[in-house]
Amino acid sequence: MKDTWQHGWVKFSFDPQIAAWAKAAKLYAEAVISDQAMQKRWLQCEGTWFVGVDALPNDPTGRLGDSVSLAGNAVDFIIQNFGRLPALHPAQVSVIYPGYPKPRAQETPAAFHFRQTRDAAHIDGILPQGPDRRRNLIEPHAFVLGLPLNPTLLGASPLVVWPDSPAIVRRHLAAAFAQMPVEQWPGVDVTEIYAAARREVFATCKRLELPAQPGEAYLLHRLALHGVAPWTADEGEGLEGRMVAYFRPPWRAGIQEFLND
Repeated sequence: MKDTWQHGWVKFSFDPQIAAWAKAAKLYAEAVISDQAMQKRWLQCEGTWFVGVDALPNDPTGRLGDSVSLAGNAVDFIIQNFGRLPALHPAQVSVIYPGYPKPRAQETPAAFHFRQTRDAAHIDGILPQGPDRRRNLIEPHAFVLGLPLNPTLLGASPLVVWPDSPAIVRRHLAAAFAQMPVEQWPGVDVTEIYAAARREVFATCKRLELPAQPGEAYLLHRLALHGVAPWTADEGEGLEGRMVAYFRPPWRAGIQEFLND
């Protein structure tokens, strides 16, 4: 586990406490997904992706309702490596359906091609801004924790990660911010640097799919390049889709430390 975390990711084996949380979370998630207002807001890519940002009604500890706490091997690992479990936002409920990917609304042909061929690979928190979609480090996160909520087939659009990508991304971003006061970092245009970092990752790091089932979990380093694979499973057996709850707690330490190991 420690070895893979040094490369920017770790996958956790089945844990009954994680499984209990996922079972409860699935009930809440199903209510969210079936809500027409939420569908109108979050169903994207021609009905093949329910984005579901901040859609799960958990408290800052991850607890759902009166009794179901977020605990288990993944939480223990976070506490061991981060000193504590950060305050958690309402989890994203991300559901990928058979046929993904289709073009997202107002997505350019180039962006859709990247979604098809490069899994829409990205670093969370480096966001496109304005009409020209220039990128800035706007919402730095501590990590990405993924908790599958339903059983899925192989090929049901698993998470994709590029091991060893954090070191490459860190080097490129550090060069961008080297002479810049940390309070000015969010205003730094990193569009070209971000693109160069992704190109180097694609050229030097091996793409890895991380399928997982309820009770399992995966944790990504905040600078790990990651994305979602196209759906290749039998579409007739996956109508419920592939449902995952994601936590991306905000980075609370200094922005300079964000680029440290």
